Amino acid sequence: MSYISVKNIKIRGMAGCVPSRVEENRDYTMLSPEEIEKYIAATGVERRHCAIHDGSICTSDLCQKAAEKLLADLNWQKDEIDLLVFVSHTTDYKLPATAIVLQDKMGLPTSCLAFDITLGCSGYLVGLGVVGNLMASGCFRKGLLMVGNTQSEYASPEDRSMKLLLGDAGTVSAIEYAPEGGDEINITYMSDGSGREFVILPDGGSRNPVNEKSFVMEDCGNGIRRSRLHEKMIGDEVFSYGTYYIPRVYKEMSEQFDINPDEVDYLLLHQANKFLCEKLRKKLKFPPEKVPYNIQEFGNTSGATIPLLMITNLKEELNARPLNLLAATIGVGFSLGVAQIKTTGNIIVSELQMI
Repeated sequence: MSYISVKNIKIRGMAGCVPSRVEENRDYTMLSPEEIEKYIAATGVERRHCAIHDGSICTSDLCQKAAEKLLADLNWQKDEIDLLVFVSHTTDYKLPATAIVLQDKMGLPTSCLAFDITLGCSGYLVGLGVVGNLMASGCFRKGLLMVGNTQSEYASPEDRSMKLLLGDAGTVSAIEYAPEGGDEINITYMSDGSGREFVILPDGGSRNPVNEKSFVMEDCGNGIRRSRLHEKMIGDEVFSYGTYYIPRVYKEMSEQFDINPDEVDYLLLHQANKFLCEKLRKKLKFPPEKVPYNIQEFGNTSGATIPLLMITNLKEELNARPLNLLAATIGVGFSLGVAQIKTTGNIIVSELQMI
């Protein structure tokens, strides 16, 4: 396991943005009403905010909208921002980096360090560790961590395992160098590329360039059809891996950082699906009242789920009092992360934006 402990920083604010367009799972015509109700009961997903994938709304647009609102609410000046990290696997272009594009579009100073991290569901915890360690020495004073995806683009309309699950969102966390009175952040990571075939977009990269066969819709069984440009997920493998390894990563992290679960206010689980989350909640022995959900309204928004959950469900508490939070994620790769985030309160959480 990889362990990091981040000090001398404070999360000053958080904001999120989702597309205004909503897809109701009960409107899906490729399943019967009875089948849809069973799906909703298992996954917890009733509706999702999804962009129209014509280039008009990208992940960067969602993150920028959230960031503009948050900067105004914090009364931060753009020329103060000296670090911008964008975490996503739905970037504007293959190159240049989307963070560089955002630096220009937002009018941030050219002295700002901006770069991308290509990760999925584990992206927020990895990004928090990277930004936190870059800022902990005081070399950077104010930074923006942007995490999001518009991954509904990758779901085949004839793949009910993905189509009814994936939603789109962008988030931003404003982080400041704070040598006194900062938050305490401890994170444990695990990476296992042997699971790369279980959640994958087969074609479109340098390994498998787009070709005429990439667009062919293939029968994958169980009424599922998709092309090699659609996301493929072997759900049973993801479930087995997550329920086996996340409790082990959590156990090692608890021992490493001497975490008392009775002192934890909330356990924030990556909103993959309700069935997986409930299995993890029970394995980690947390009561239902300490494990919030928003998957019913937003679906699985990949790396955005943890910050979006904080924004929608913990808005008032993040501002009003210190919180001792645990967060656990499993993502494409496989990439796992479990974090303890002990906030000091006074976090400004902006109203959820829509475009």
